Amino acid sequence: MKRNLTFILLSKDPTDSKEITRALSNYPGASLLMQTDDPQQAFTETARLRPTALIINFAQIGDPGLKLVQSVTAECPKSAVICASRDASPDLILRSLRVGARDFIRLPIVDEDLATVLERTSQFSAETADSEHHKRGRAIAVFSSKGGCGCSLIATNLAMLQNSPTALVDLNLQSGDLELLLGVKPKFSLADVVENRDRLDDALLTSYLTPRSKNVSLLAAPLTAESADDIEPRHIYEIMELLRQRFDNVIIDTPHSFDAVTISALDHADQILMVLTLEIHAIRSTRRALEIFDRLGYPRKKIRLVVNRWSKSIELDQKQVEGFLGERVIGFVQSDYRAAVNSINLGQPLVESAPASPVTADLRAIAAKLFEGNADQITPVVEAKRGFSSLFRRQQVDNEDFGLRAALDRANLSEAQ
Repeated sequence: MKRNLTFILLSKDPTDSKEITRALSNYPGASLLMQTDDPQQAFTETARLRPTALIINFAQIGDPGLKLVQSVTAECPKSAVICASRDASPDLILRSLRVGARDFIRLPIVDEDLATVLERTSQFSAETADSEHHKRGRAIAVFSSKGGCGCSLIATNLAMLQNSPTALVDLNLQSGDLELLLGVKPKFSLADVVENRDRLDDALLTSYLTPRSKNVSLLAAPLTAESADDIEPRHIYEIMELLRQRFDNVIIDTPHSFDAVTISALDHADQILMVLTLEIHAIRSTRRALEIFDRLGYPRKKIRLVVNRWSKSIELDQKQVEGFLGERVIGFVQSDYRAAVNSINLGQPLVESAPASPVTADLRAIAAKLFEGNADQITPVVEAKRGFSSLFRRQQVDNEDFGLRAALDRANLSEAQ
C-alpha cells in the first residue's frame, strides 16, 4: 500500500473480529484504531477519529448496519465504509453499495481480495487528501519583531475586510487584546481548544470561537495568563490545520518574539506580513528578523513588508529603505492617530469606524495584494527627499554624515557586541 490506512471495526461476532483484525495486521501501513460492537459508538468514534475507513461486519447487526453506512457516508465523507459478512448474498452487497459503502469483504477473508479492497481504499484516501488540500484555507501571520508597530490593528482590519469565512487568531498568549479591538467578550479561548483537542470536531471547534460578523470569528488568547502555560508548538500547528479546513482565511496576530510557539505559527503560514514603522529601531529590528527568516529557510516570496504609520513628514527614499532591508515594501498605511484611537475606544475596526478614511483605503490595497495575488498591481506613493540616512542622524557620535552604509555598519557592529 502507498499510504498509511487507519480503521475502526464494528463487529458483534468475536470470531469474525479476530479474523479481520489478524488480516489487517498482516498488511504494512494498516492499523486498527479501535474495535467495538456498538453501532452508536462506531459512528461517534468515526466522526471523532476520522479513520481512513469504518469496517462494518453485518453478522448480528442486520438492517441497522445499512442505516449506519448511510449515516457515516453523509456525516463523515472522508472516511470510507467497507462492509463485511460471512453470508454475503448479492442482494446484501448491492444494498450496502447503494447506501454508500465503497467496498465489501467476503468472510472468510481471501488475501488477494482483501489486498484489492485495501488498494482501492488507499486510492480513495489519496483522492480525498488531494481534494482537501485544495480546499485548505489560506493562513497569513501578521508579525513584527518590535512591539508597538500596530500588528494587532492591521490583523484585525485585514480580517474584517474579508468576504469569505475568516478566523482571526490571537496568539499573544500572555497579553492578547484582539477582543478589545473587535468589541467582543469571548467565553472561550485558545486554551480551551488545546485542552479539548483530542475530541475536537467541527461543531466543537466552532463553539470555542467568538463570532464578530457574518464572515469573521475570533479565536481569543487565553483568558488568564496561567492557562497559557500548557500550550505547546505542536498544539498550534494542529489547531491551525483544523482552522484551515474550516475557514477560507486564517489570520494570525503573532507575538513579537521568536519563541517556539511563534515559530510554529510562522512555519504554518502561507505568508508572513512583516509590519514596521520608519524609525531606526524598528527598521534595524526588521532587518534582523529577515535574517532569522533566512536561517529558518523561509523563501523571501513568503515575506511581505508593510510600513505602518507612514507620513509625508518622514523624509525618505523608498528604494534606499528597500535596499537596506533587502526586500520590497508592498504597502504603506498612513498615520492617523485620531482614527486609530477612536477605533480602539469604540471596539470597532477602522473599516467600520472610518470606512472612507485614507487609512482604510491603504488597508484595502494591502488586503487586495495578499488575498487576491495582486502583489504588483498597486504602487505606494512615497516622496523621495533627503534620503534614508536622515533616519540615523540621532545615532551619530559626531557631526559626520554617516549615510546608509555607515548606519548599517554600526547596526551590525552593535549586534556583534
